[in-house]
Amino acid sequence: MKIGVLLASAGFLSAAGFGQTPNGSPPDNATLFGARPMVMDAHLSPDGSQIAYIAPGPGPASVVVVGKVSDDGRGNAITAASGKPNRLRTCHWVSNKRLVCQVFGVTQSDVGIVPYSRQMALDADGKNVKSLATQTNEYSRGYQLSDGMIIDWLPDQDGSILMARTNIPNDHTGSHVGSSKEGLSVDRIDTDTLRATTVEQPKQYATDYITDGRGTVRIHGVVRTGPDQQLNGVTTYYYRRKDSRDWVRLGDYNWVTNDGFNPYAVDRDRDVAYGLMKKDGHIAFYSVTLDGSQTYTQLAARPDVDIDGVKRIGRRGRVVGATFQTDKREAIYFDPEIKGLLSALSRAVPKQPILQIVDSSVDERKLLIFAGSDNDPGDYYLFNRDTKELHLMMSARPGLVGRTLATMKPIRFKAADGTMIPGYLTLPPGKESAQGLPAIVMPHGGPGYRDEWGFDWLPQFYAAQGYVVLQPEFRGSTGYGDDWYQKNGFRSWRTAIGDVVDAGKWLVSEHIADPARLAIVGWSYGGYAALQSAVVAPDLYKAVVAIAPVTDLALLKAQYQQWTNEELMRAFIGSGPDIVHDGSPAQNAAKIKAPVLLVHGTMDRNVFYQQSTMMQGRLKSTGDKVQLITFEGLDHQLDDGDARAKMLRDSDAFIRAAIGG
Repeated sequence: MKIGVLLASAGFLSAAGFGQTPNGSPPDNATLFGARPMVMDAHLSPDGSQIAYIAPGPGPASVVVVGKVSDDGRGNAITAASGKPNRLRTCHWVSNKRLVCQVFGVTQSDVGIVPYSRQMALDADGKNVKSLATQTNEYSRGYQLSDGMIIDWLPDQDGSILMARTNIPNDHTGSHVGSSKEGLSVDRIDTDTLRATTVEQPKQYATDYITDGRGTVRIHGVVRTGPDQQLNGVTTYYYRRKDSRDWVRLGDYNWVTNDGFNPYAVDRDRDVAYGLMKKDGHIAFYSVTLDGSQTYTQLAARPDVDIDGVKRIGRRGRVVGATFQTDKREAIYFDPEIKGLLSALSRAVPKQPILQIVDSSVDERKLLIFAGSDNDPGDYYLFNRDTKELHLMMSARPGLVGRTLATMKPIRFKAADGTMIPGYLTLPPGKESAQGLPAIVMPHGGPGYRDEWGFDWLPQFYAAQGYVVLQPEFRGSTGYGDDWYQKNGFRSWRTAIGDVVDAGKWLVSEHIADPARLAIVGWSYGGYAALQSAVVAPDLYKAVVAIAPVTDLALLKAQYQQWTNEELMRAFIGSGPDIVHDGSPAQNAAKIKAPVLLVHGTMDRNVFYQQSTMMQGRLKSTGDKVQLITFEGLDHQLDDGDARAKMLRDSDAFIRAAIGG
């Protein structure tokens, strides 16, 4: 199978028309909230004078827009991907004149639906497009699903990068087209001429490389496999001392249990690596020396939640802090200047407390800032640290500018066993009381995930339509430590689903929701939770909307056959009739009383489309109480504004028909 990528000319596309209805009438709520953000990935050029960002095109298409920061981001669409199947994920400047963009998608192959990604270099006017992949041919043994990843932007070497690239051997070794190289190498590549110099020879089981931000590889990881080539969930990391080329073992990291040190970045000046490591059942932030002593120092930890991310700045990825979530996302900054700067900026935009440094010029004097809140989709600003000027550039969702949006309130409710469950309650805009309003419980996806305070287009749409929305952080969610995560939302499904059911019961007991007007809506694992809740408590929810849902755990296991993570996924999902049968909505469809709306894309690699067709068939066999909306060619994210608008519009109508308007 050969996966090709074509970037088309996009000069004819204009952002001004996105989100309008075909007949030119004002867009409805489904169109406005279903529209993808106008800015999906934004970066400053090295000198800070230009910006490049990915914007939505018609349907699933995406475009790269390049403009001067002095023009508030207005510019030309220089290239596009149709979304069928190619989409644009990121576009970074590699010099003031050249970009590297990643294209991704899913395609049908002889082993089923497979994901792929490609790295392409192009000039700022969209010309001189070149692939950064290693070469394959008809003799190559295997599929090149990924070109690799950029690990260092080499800001001191204009137009060059360090890239970890995938090498696939072929059967014509000894000929001019033959190669025995296999695994992940690190190559220094001139993105204009494609001249490449190998910095690290290919390693068959290498999974990642980490540099010091100045072109020197200091850490690499190797995955562990058994005799059958199945992954065991462990990556062994090695590091180099400053003055040596020899690799020294750093330790094992288990990415299933999160045990061990997970390195994120290297600080050359301090000669340490930063990363996350578990402490007392919660993930904390650490540094470890790379001088041979391997001394670990705890830099940030919480007794209630995990440290879940690292704050970085600049083209060298300089580490300046760490992040965590309680009711709202917070950050701990180690760099006093950055901490003071963000504190001052927060006072400049007090109504937009979510503040992030998105990118910077190479000297870090010009910063691209994003600011938003729960009821504000956010704006992009340019901040000049020399002049102290903060300049509004563009809105993330211009179609919602000026609208009054719903606020998201952190709450706690009591589960049946007395445990207090956190969550977020969203009332319709302008409403102080929920009495008399229809309500929706909205469990999140994952299950290794949690909701976050901030703008979210899905609950915002339903709130705009007059619903109360409760998003429970049920046990099985991540971010709250091992005890809360339990054995994950599948193996511990009775606890997780019990919490979701108790969320609905709490809405009723607190007179927040009319028991006759209560629905449940979920996406991915959330769709599973919606269906399984209707199995466990068939009289509670009056309508079920399940988007890209898991419906049968045996079928979920089957979709990993022939992949190296098959055994890991089988263990993750669990075994035995109490899980695989009792925990599968499709196996218990006869217990569901509420009408069900299923929504799924046919090219979903995360959760196969067959999950919904199976559920549809089982529900039809027990009575005509199911509808299925199919989106041909779309994957798990339904990354198409028109498709999302239809889903929102139809799901609202479906719920209203079930609850009586």
